[in-house]
Amino acid sequence: MSSDSYISPSFSFKNRVARSLWSVFYFLFFRYTPRFSHKWRAFVLRCFGAKVGTNVHIYPKVIIWAPWNLEIGDSVGIANQVNLYCQGKIIIGNRVTISQGSYVCTGSHDYTLHNHPLITKPIVIEDNVWVAAECFIHPGVTIGQGAVVGARSVITKDLPQWSVCTGNPCLVVKKREIS
Repeated sequence: MSSDSYISPSFSFKNRVARSLWSVFYFLFFRYTPRFSHKWRAFVLRCFGAKVGTNVHIYPKVIIWAPWNLEIGDSVGIANQVNLYCQGKIIIGNRVTISQGSYVCTGSHDYTLHNHPLITKPIVIEDNVWVAAECFIHPGVTIGQGAVVGARSVITKDLPQWSVCTGNPCLVVKKREIS
């Protein structure tokens, strides 16, 4: 391989070591814990640098790539099979529900360059949001306060506050009104 074709790793050696250590702890102390052990899982995440609020219900089969890139507010529920692919920051506000099978992805690649370098953009999910089952949230998206996202939606752009949105691509269907 010539020096011209060498592609440097997307993450530092320190980052790769930390992720390896996290993988071991995830397997031993997170993934196979009892379903009701929410406080324990929050503690484990905090040990790896996550900022986790109170009354947070993170279920044991949530997949988390790098907890140090994760901020979670109070009274949040994250269901089994949610993938928090936090190569970059994921910020989740208060009273947020992310339903089963949803994928929150902060990383992509620049396909316009020959070596396809990694690009990360933060995702922000503001307070009082419900992301229904099996949604995909693209890098760089902000979901506005109070928004509801319908099941299996693909969110490629910011969603406005207090709206009901659904589809592929996800579009505003109506204003969310609380009765």
